[in-house]
Amino acid sequence: MDRKTQQRFDRLYENTPLDEIPWNHEEPPELLVELLDSGRVKPCRTLDLGCGAGNYAIYLASKGFDVTAIDISREAIKIAKQNAKAKNVKCTFLVADVTENLPHFDKPFDFIYDWGLLHHVPPEKRTAYTQNVHRILTAKGLYLSLCFNPKDTTFEGTGKVRQSNRGTTIYLSSESDLKQLWTPFFNILDFRVFYIEGKTIAHTFNFALCKKY
Repeated sequence: MDRKTQQRFDRLYENTPLDEIPWNHEEPPELLVELLDSGRVKPCRTLDLGCGAGNYAIYLASKGFDVTAIDISREAIKIAKQNAKAKNVKCTFLVADVTENLPHFDKPFDFIYDWGLLHHVPPEKRTAYTQNVHRILTAKGLYLSLCFNPKDTTFEGTGKVRQSNRGTTIYLSSESDLKQLWTPFFNILDFRVFYIEGKTIAHTFNFALCKKY
């Protein structure tokens, strides 16, 4: 996204205990677990975008997925590697920016997911983000995204660009915003807007499961 963003997240992961980072949850979210339990997503070659401390990548790897995970923060990747080693789980963790040139991958991915990354990507970089995701997905591969909806009232401000109490800029997206972004690249299989309980407060999220054309 940019050097300042990388530095901001590096400082956050370096100076903040993991249990105080709002989006860091060690247990996998129910929606992700449901996708596996229902068989809609099965063990496959997977890419985690914005993996943070690596919790969900580690969970999927423990379920038989071949997981590569990326994050813009070097500190986050360092922690993720330590967490995977401590749990004796094999994942590949890389520092990368999904809005820029991604690392070379030997093969495309069958499943790519972004659990809370897209709302950190400014609108002018979202087409590049989406093109990157589309390019490295297999034919008919699945893409999952979870991001903040404008109905969320937990951030400072009232428009689609708001500030979090961690000093990060949040770009909220309506259903129409996301459909306009995704429909040139994906068939949207499932789209929902709902509340999810956070560590201290409930947020309003968009949940989307898409398939590459």
